Amino acid sequence: MPLHILDEKLWFPPLSEANEDGLVAIGGDLSTERILLAYRNGIFPWYDGAIPLWWSPDPRFVLYPEQLKVSKSMKTLSNKNTYRYTYNTCFKDVITACKRVDRKGQDGTWINDDIIESYCELHKQGFAHSAEAWHENELIGGLYGIWIGNIFFGESMFSLKSNASKFAFINLVHHLKAKGVVMIDCQVYTEHLESLGATMIKRDLFLNTLFNEIDQK
Repeated sequence: MPLHILDEKLWFPPLSEANEDGLVAIGGDLSTERILLAYRNGIFPWYDGAIPLWWSPDPRFVLYPEQLKVSKSMKTLSNKNTYRYTYNTCFKDVITACKRVDRKGQDGTWINDDIIESYCELHKQGFAHSAEAWHENELIGGLYGIWIGNIFFGESMFSLKSNASKFAFINLVHHLKAKGVVMIDCQVYTEHLESLGATMIKRDLFLNTLFNEIDQK
C-alpha cells in the first residue's frame, strides 16, 4: 500500500491505510489545526529528522483512570510530602525538559523546536497541558499532553529524581478522572506506564471511545 505524503491541505488518509507499524502519512506541517485534526482522528505526530510522521498504531496503549495502579512505595512517597505537585504552571519548561532528558536506549529525542513551538501555542489555546513534580524549588519531573473532550493524549514525560514522573502522572490522573476524563492515550507500550495500569487495546476499541468522548467536555 502506497504511503501518503501530506501537503498544505488539512487532511489525513483513513487509518485502514496505515502500514503494519501504524504509520499513516508523512510530511505536512505542525500547524495547531493539523495537530488537533490528527488527535481527533486517533493520530499523533512524531518526528524523523526534519519530517513529521503521523502514527496510529494497532494495538493502542491506553490507561483508563479507574484502573490506575499506585504502588505502596508511591503511596509512601506521596504521604511523606517529599515532592510537590503542580498543574499547568510551567508548560514550556516541561516540554523542554522532555526534549533534553537522556533516555535509555535512545539517541536523542523526537521533540524538536517545531514541536515545542506548536505545543506551546496549543497550551495558549487551552489544549496542551502539563503536570509538574517539584523538590523544594527544583522542577524534577513532569509530563505534557493534549486534552480534548473526555480524552487526554499523553505525549512525553521526564524525571530527574527517582519516581518524579510517576508522582506527577498519578496526580494528573486523579485530576483528570475528577474532571470526567475516561481514557488516557499512552500511544505505545512502555514498562513504566504498564506498571501504573496502562494496557493494550485494539485500535477499533480506542477509536470507538475516542469518537464518543472527544467532544463531550
